[in-house]
Amino acid sequence: MTVSTQGLQIRTGSRFASQLVELVSSMRFAISLLTVICIASVIGTVVKQHEPLNNYVNQFGPFWSDVFGSARLFTVYSAWWFLLILAFLVVSTSLCIARNTPKILVDFKAYKENIREQSLKAFPHRAEGALPETPESAANRIGQTLLGSGWKVKLQSRESAGGTGWMVAAKAGSTNKIGYLAAHSAIVLVCLGGLLDGDLVVRAQMWFNGKTPFTGGGLIADVAPQHRLSPSNPTFRGNLLVTEGTTAGTAILAQSDGVLLQDLPFSVELKKFIVEYYDTGMPRLFASDIVIHDHETGEKKETRVEVNHPASHRGINIYQSSFDDGGSRVNLQAVPINGPAKAFEVSGVIGGTSALSNGDQKLTLEYTGLRVINVENFANQGEASGTDVRKVDLRSSIESRLGSGHKPGAEKTLRNVGPSFSYKLRDAAGQAVEYNNYMLPMEIDGSRMFLFGMRETPSEPFRYLRIPADEQDSIDGFVRLRSALADPVLRELAVRRYAVSAVEAGRTELAEALQASSGRAIGLFAGAEIPEAAVGNPPIKGGLQAVSAFLENNVPEAERERASDVLVRILNGTLFELLQVSRERAGLPPLERSEATQQFMTHAVMSLSDAFYYPAPMTFQLKDFEHVQASVFQVARAPGQSIVYLGCGLLILGVFVMLYVRERRVWVWLSPAGAGQSQATMALSSNRKTMEADQEFEMLKSQLLKVPS
Repeated sequence: MTVSTQGLQIRTGSRFASQLVELVSSMRFAISLLTVICIASVIGTVVKQHEPLNNYVNQFGPFWSDVFGSARLFTVYSAWWFLLILAFLVVSTSLCIARNTPKILVDFKAYKENIREQSLKAFPHRAEGALPETPESAANRIGQTLLGSGWKVKLQSRESAGGTGWMVAAKAGSTNKIGYLAAHSAIVLVCLGGLLDGDLVVRAQMWFNGKTPFTGGGLIADVAPQHRLSPSNPTFRGNLLVTEGTTAGTAILAQSDGVLLQDLPFSVELKKFIVEYYDTGMPRLFASDIVIHDHETGEKKETRVEVNHPASHRGINIYQSSFDDGGSRVNLQAVPINGPAKAFEVSGVIGGTSALSNGDQKLTLEYTGLRVINVENFANQGEASGTDVRKVDLRSSIESRLGSGHKPGAEKTLRNVGPSFSYKLRDAAGQAVEYNNYMLPMEIDGSRMFLFGMRETPSEPFRYLRIPADEQDSIDGFVRLRSALADPVLRELAVRRYAVSAVEAGRTELAEALQASSGRAIGLFAGAEIPEAAVGNPPIKGGLQAVSAFLENNVPEAERERASDVLVRILNGTLFELLQVSRERAGLPPLERSEATQQFMTHAVMSLSDAFYYPAPMTFQLKDFEHVQASVFQVARAPGQSIVYLGCGLLILGVFVMLYVRERRVWVWLSPAGAGQSQATMALSSNRKTMEADQEFEMLKSQLLKVPS
């Protein structure tokens, strides 16, 4: 039997109805639907699903994000058109099975013994020969031989021109047809399981029961019933976040325009969350010790949930999905960086906010995350992920991909650099900048550095401001120097001290000239004197950029290099005196001129210059925290899971049978050829042309017709 691509033909008075049924039940329509589903699945894999809308706007732009959002490409697997295609595929494949099953069953039982002799001569595998036995004896011998080789045989006697002839019809591998039915039935079962375990039932409740997504905020207990699904909901899949020491019994089902709340017939209490890490800092194991409280019986069941080891209660599976912060409390120290901000302390909870005000400027501090472990690679200093994202080492990048096949990977020196804290500062217009600051300094290029990162959009990597640690391994030395730089009185005092220390006594004119030069240099660096012709994007505010702009505007190009060397030396000397003044005002002893002091000053000058372009007047340093963890569970009632498993089993069986079981048929027509003689005509058919078919035919020809192969 050859499977046709045509659909089911029905007799009806409507031509349109008959053509529609033929199209829907045809194999070409099912293959087209399967192709569309595959393309949609690729889109759902490439494009991250259920992300915040702002992420898509940043990635695709406002126009295309609206277009893709209208097509539901950000929620492909729950899109109405995807579910509709699945439903049509179920109907189409079911009709294909219904159309072909009767033919397959008939063909499964048929031996096709009525085939004519002339038809046998048209087969590619055919042979003829004379046998020294009567047709009946030859038919019995051939039949017994085929039966012994596993063939199913049927003998037929019929009259021919020379007398009574015998037809031997045999078949093997008929289960190949079962593979067709199993594979197509598997598609139906998998699609049905996907529909049952997808959003179809939830959407049906939204369409017919008046359920609507919730878009507001507040306590879960205060959410209205129209946003809640009953505990008897036959199928759902949602997330349940439980903080250590607390209990939760309402799952969140994410929708494209909000969330639905799924009430569970039990509550989950998280007693302890356990997480273990690899040397790379990636989680090796995370598990949750939980207590399940049944609402109906009051039963308490203690169990552990791990990745790939879910718990189950009342037909609902509880999977360990991930983990999150459960509302850790952080204490922060505001560090003035850029502007007239003053130091202060603030406390908050991860996930909460604090209002900040500095006169007319109002900001909202959003506490977004806390990581207690950060493992960085220090094999090559300065190349750790939290150091300088602007660096591109093309040679190292190429060499890492070339060389012998046994060359090991890049050398790694992994080190835990301690906790980090992330937050957002949102202005009155709603614009936010994201920050990520490390709590402890880390050694980079031989110096201890604090790293303060920022980025304007989630698609960008963090850019880090490096601030050197002082001799006490704190940021206070830099803060004092930065504060002194903003004070014109202290700048003037540092200028006078530098002029006195750099010029011999009695050379008044030289001291006055040096004092004027150092005053101009530190004024430019502090942003108190911005060159009129200085133009930049972003605009020049101070730092080394202002000094460079001054030289370009006032010094001939031929003398610019020598003048810049002199001016930078004067600036460094003045800033060192300013550092000593700041320490004197703080009641600290002066720093000795040493290599460590020189290294601190070099990094401090660079940090002061970069700080003018820091997007906030202050940064926040993590001083202390109380870590609270939370476990994120995926809770699912999936009645279609068993159906999908059955479908997968049938699909494997069907594909295996269709690929490895060959259907073969053999016919041997025996006609009388004189006394005790018969003439044999033999033919073999196979559903696939293979070398095995050729070899099998030669073997059968030798066994049945006594013809040497």
